[in-house]
Amino acid sequence: MKRPEGTPSATAWFVVALLVPVALLNYMDRQMLAAMKSSVMTDIPDIGSEANWGKILAFFKWTYALLSPIGGYLADRFSRRHVIAGSLVAWSAVTWATGHVTTFEQLLVTRAVMGISEAFYIPAALALISDFHAGPTRSRAVGMHQMGIYAGVILGGFSGYAADHPSLGWRWMFDVCGVLGVIYAFPLFFLLRNAPPRPGQAAEGAVSPVGALRELLGNPSFILLVLYFTLPAMAGWIVRDWMPAILKAEFGIGQGKAGVSATLYWMLACIFGAVLGGWLADRWARRTIRGRIYTSAIGNVLIVIAMFGVGYSPQWGLLWVAIVFLMVFGLGWGFFDANNMPILCQIARPHLRATGYGLMNLVSISCGGFADWWFGILRDWKVPLMAIFGIFASLALISIVLILLVRPRDTESGPAPVSH
Repeated sequence: MKRPEGTPSATAWFVVALLVPVALLNYMDRQMLAAMKSSVMTDIPDIGSEANWGKILAFFKWTYALLSPIGGYLADRFSRRHVIAGSLVAWSAVTWATGHVTTFEQLLVTRAVMGISEAFYIPAALALISDFHAGPTRSRAVGMHQMGIYAGVILGGFSGYAADHPSLGWRWMFDVCGVLGVIYAFPLFFLLRNAPPRPGQAAEGAVSPVGALRELLGNPSFILLVLYFTLPAMAGWIVRDWMPAILKAEFGIGQGKAGVSATLYWMLACIFGAVLGGWLADRWARRTIRGRIYTSAIGNVLIVIAMFGVGYSPQWGLLWVAIVFLMVFGLGWGFFDANNMPILCQIARPHLRATGYGLMNLVSISCGGFADWWFGILRDWKVPLMAIFGIFASLALISIVLILLVRPRDTESGPAPVSH
């Protein structure tokens, strides 16, 4: 495999291919719960209210957020491969257990533990991909991995049909996913490899947790990136977690159709956006070091437009209008999602990237958990959907200014001090 300035080998793309199914399973699990909300609440009546449902979604995010920096640091300090494989085994066990809960409290616990298992995956996986893929292909490689996430959301959206099927049900879906995860963990462990260290990287990697925090938090561009990563993600969590229930309630359609309508079309747009956004960012980065930043900012403009449109769509009473705006959201999200780790790579050295992404997750997903909870409360208070979505669109609008203030630099040439 050639190093940073060269073309990556087949091994580099094979690593991406191995990780795509793991990303798919991780996000399929998340979307299944949203798509099967009605069945779960009927089967576990002590959930009771929309606010309690929002709390279930929030507990997953809070544990996921709190453990993400730890998972990222372990991936930076030890073996990304071991962290990834271990997280898949833990994820599989908890997924299976979720299908066997009988009370609101048990469901809260399993979702919280699920957050722990998933916190160790994303930072390690994206850092590993970035290790193998240098600047010329980094956004495309990350975009391909994110396509696994989008495919998982699509498949999870179809789970509403399984939940409605009299011989299957919502528990069956969690059982099947748990078993599939255990089966895939074995070939993943034996086939996945860590990237060979670049010259000087081994010495750089011996950094304490305090030293890692000091370097990252002492970098103003990293702080801006954390905020930029957080504000649009709050809108993304609302769309991902609440849209099936919103479409069902606002347009009077069944749980299965609502789940598919809330996931399939905008996730297909995400796939297209990730491919296009990755390609555009890689090409633009050849002309200017800010190319990835500009590409991501374009994506956020589309997200803002889409959030206002989705919020207003029930006023027309037409499902296809909501779907069109969701597709605009998906296109923008693909641009945004494919470039977060590549932008981080322009402001953080290689041995800090999983830790940095973990910190980004800590802030972003913590806020996403509160967003889910507040959304449920606002729905219980009968606040108009248009007003709720307008709040989240405004937050995404602020983030566009923040990303344009980030100052990227060369982080691939070995040890370098952080610019202040």
